[in-house]
This record gives sequence, C-alpha cells and structure tokens, in this order.
Amino acid sequence: MDFTDVLEKCGSFGRFQYVILLLYGYTNILGSLHYFSQTLITFTPEHWCNHDDLQHLNVSEVRSIYANITPASCTLLESVINGTGVTAKGGECRDWIFKREYDYESITTELKWVCDKSHHSTVGQSFFFIGSVVGTILFGFLADRIGRMPALLLTTLAGASGDFMTSFVYSFPMFTLSRFISGLSTDTMYYLMYILVFEYLSPKHRTFGLNIILAVFYCFGLVTSPWAAVWIGNWRHYLWIASLPALGVLAYPIFICESALWLLTRQRYDRAVQCLKWVAKFNGRQVDDSVFDEFIKHYRDKANEEQKLTTHEDTFLGMFRTPRLRRFTLTLLLKSVIITLSYDVINRNMEGLGLSPFKLFSFTSINYLPAGCTILLLQNVIGRKGMACGALLIGGIITTVTGFLIAFLDPKENAVLLAIMIGLGRYGVSVSYDAEIQYAAEIIPTSVRGRAISNIHVVGLASNSLVFYVIYLAKYYKPLPSIFISFLMFFGAGLCLTLPETLNKKLPETLAEAECFAKDEPCFYFTTLDKRDKNPKASA
Repeated sequence: MDFTDVLEKCGSFGRFQYVILLLYGYTNILGSLHYFSQTLITFTPEHWCNHDDLQHLNVSEVRSIYANITPASCTLLESVINGTGVTAKGGECRDWIFKREYDYESITTELKWVCDKSHHSTVGQSFFFIGSVVGTILFGFLADRIGRMPALLLTTLAGASGDFMTSFVYSFPMFTLSRFISGLSTDTMYYLMYILVFEYLSPKHRTFGLNIILAVFYCFGLVTSPWAAVWIGNWRHYLWIASLPALGVLAYPIFICESALWLLTRQRYDRAVQCLKWVAKFNGRQVDDSVFDEFIKHYRDKANEEQKLTTHEDTFLGMFRTPRLRRFTLTLLLKSVIITLSYDVINRNMEGLGLSPFKLFSFTSINYLPAGCTILLLQNVIGRKGMACGALLIGGIITTVTGFLIAFLDPKENAVLLAIMIGLGRYGVSVSYDAEIQYAAEIIPTSVRGRAISNIHVVGLASNSLVFYVIYLAKYYKPLPSIFISFLMFFGAGLCLTLPETLNKKLPETLAEAECFAKDEPCFYFTTLDKRDKNPKASA
C-alpha cells in the first residue's frame, strides 16, 4: 500500500487540504510583496537638473525649458533665457526636480540615485539576485536535510529580515548588504510551500488546488502592492508592509505537519505515520492501524530492495548518472533559464510606456488570474507537455508583436494599447512560469525534489543578472529585448518536446524509477492524441 492509497484513506481533499491551501495562498501574497518590492522601491520618475530659475515652475514648463537639451536629467544649467535653458560649461548636477508619481518617495528620489549614481539601485538589484542564488542552494539543501517545514520558516524569515533592514539604510554599501539578505528567500519561500501542498494533495485535485490559489492570491498581492506603496507614500514604510506579515508563518506548524513523503525517503517511517494520522484526524477520518502497518511494510521492503540494487544514496548529482534522467535534468535547467529570464524582463520593464508605472504594474498584474484559470482549464486536457509548449509558443508570439508596437507607436498617444499588449505578454509568461513549476515537480523524483527544484531555480535566478543587459538592448533598437526574449521562448517550446508527459502517470519516487519513467514515449507524444484508457491513479 503506497502513499497515494493511504492519503486517500486519510483524506486527500478535506479540511486539512483546505487549510494548507489557504496558508499556501498567504505565502503567495507574501511572495508577491517580497519579490516585486525591488521594483516598487526603485521607481525612477522623470527628472531634470535643478536651477534657481526653475523654482515655482510647473512640470510642463520645466520640460519645455529642457526640450532641446540632452540629457535633460543630468545637464547643469547656467541660466534660463526666454524660456530656453542655457547649458553650463562646467560643473555637475547635484540637485534635481522630480516628477513624483502620486508624491511617492522612492529610494532613487530620496537618496538622489540618478545620473552618476543611477547604477546604485541596479547593483542593489544584482545583490538581491546573488542572495537568491545563495538562498536557493542553502534552503534547498536544508529542505532535503532537515525537512520542508523548518526550511520554509527559515527562508521566509530571512527574506523578511532583509526587507526590514533595507527600510533603515541610508548608504549604498548597507543597501547592497540588506538586499542580499532579502534575496535569500526570493523563490524558496514559495516553492517549499508549493512542495508541501503538492505532496499532500490528491493527484486529481493537484492542478485545481495549486493553480487557482496561485492565481487568486498572487494576483491579489501584485495588483494591490503598487497602491499600498502609493497610499503609504514612502518606500521605507512600504517595506514594513512587505516584511512584517511574514511573522505569520510562525503559526504554520500549528496547522500543518512535515512532508510525509520526505520522511519516507529519509526512512523515518514512524514520523511519517504520525503526520498521516494528523491528516486523518484533521479530516475526521478513522483509519485502522493495520493500514499503517501495511504502509510501513511496503516502504521498508521497497527500501531494502533498492539497497540491494544500488550503493548510491539519491542525490541531485545522481540525476546526472544515467542518460535519460541526465537529459531531463539538463533540459529542465535550460528551461528554467529561459522562463525566469523572460518572466523578469517582461515583468520589470514598466517605465517609459506612456502610463504611470504604478498603474501599468497594477493593471497588467490582473493577468495572473486568467493565467491561473488557463492552466486550471487546459492542463488536465492537453497535458503538461502541451501546456508548457503552447504557453511558450503563444507567449513568444505576443512578445514579438508587443516589441514592434513599442518600436513604432508613440507611447503617450497609444498608452492603452501598449498596456493591453504588456498585460498579454505578462499573461503568456505567467502561464509558462506556473506551468513549469508543476511540470518540473512531477518529473523530479520525491527523494531529491527539494534539492533538485532549488538547484533548477538557482540556475534560473542566476540568469536574472542578465535582465538589465537585455533591457538595455533597446538603446540600440527598441524591439531588440522583445525579439531576444521571443527567440528564447520559441526555443523553450521546442525543448519541451524532449520531456515526458506526466499526466495520468504514477510519478517517480526514486532516481531509479525516474530513469525508467515514460521510457517508450516518443518526443511528439501529447495526451490529447492518446486514445488509451487513463490510469485512475494518475497525476493531475
């Protein structure tokens, strides 16, 4: 009797699952506030070098004075004659006039990180992602060493501490240090909770539970966070809103227990049974002790059999020992780079598009709800492979069209059209990103799921160091960032063909099972084309 059978008896979609899904939703709100705080605190509004003759002028008048001066933001004026600025022959600008959106004080406006200091916020963002790489490796290792739950608590509190520390900094070195600490939990707080929910949900409810919660709660966090920043009016206070609610994760162990599947891979059978009994009690189910006795016997026998066949303990590096699993792993690593880089370039490029970046970020964030519903409606119909391929292909087409519209249309006159296209682009890349998480979690065996997913995310996060270089390509030709990202998405769609379908199949628990998983399946296999009967124990 395996884990799926026992979980069904204990309740695979009862009160326990409702609670863990709500906590997963809370984690998604925390994750959205945390991940995009980096964008919201560093918004750089339109600005001009200050001069005594510009005092008491409105923004339109200042813009008119600088109309024939390039660059207006960093050029020191000697005087203003007949409404036209006269450039100073020497000296550097040390004070600026900012066109603050909704009077919001960002770190760039407060500390005047513009012109020769404009790199400060970018370097801080880089340290944020360096912290992400370190944190993903560290907490991914801890997730498979000490458990999913303690690793989840540690990573969430580490990220919140970094955000809280950032709110008190006044110097560039302290900013980079605090952003590094903040970055430690960038993805781990989300995916460790994802793994817990994934492992306690029945296969047939997995797609619905994971994606509808992600769509609703993550969308809520993203849509409201810009207005929270505007309402509070200051980047320091906004970081308090983003960090202090993370203390709520300390209550998680009251309601949910450690991953029983992880405990089984560590051969801690008695503790796994305790967790399943807790699930049964929470769900109001009565399960005979004989069921758990048979359950333990099954996994003890399985462990003894595997020990005879191999001398290797399952590790992430073990995924590179055998040919098929090595190919799957390399493909997942490369796909992570493609999807993460595409996701961040599209989501962070919000300035200079004709609308307030606060409005553009908030309104286009609504796409997360239809993105989650798209996965919910289609993933169990067209399968994981079909969903991954289709999302990347359609996302690439949308991104290409958006790039050329940005190139040839005036942003101020076509702000609504560009906002719609940006929203569609975020929709496409969101579907790709969310579909990839579940797809990878199902291909990777249980025994190394925490470490493997963390390492796959590490490679993806490392690619974020290229985000600002990709965006900078627009300096040479405006559509270049979109063309580059579109090419990556098309390439990623092709890579998906090399992966196996996981829908309607018993998922692997060990490396040995993963090597043989879907062994006879052709590259162009899609669930919608398969007329065979479906396995009732299938993943979903």
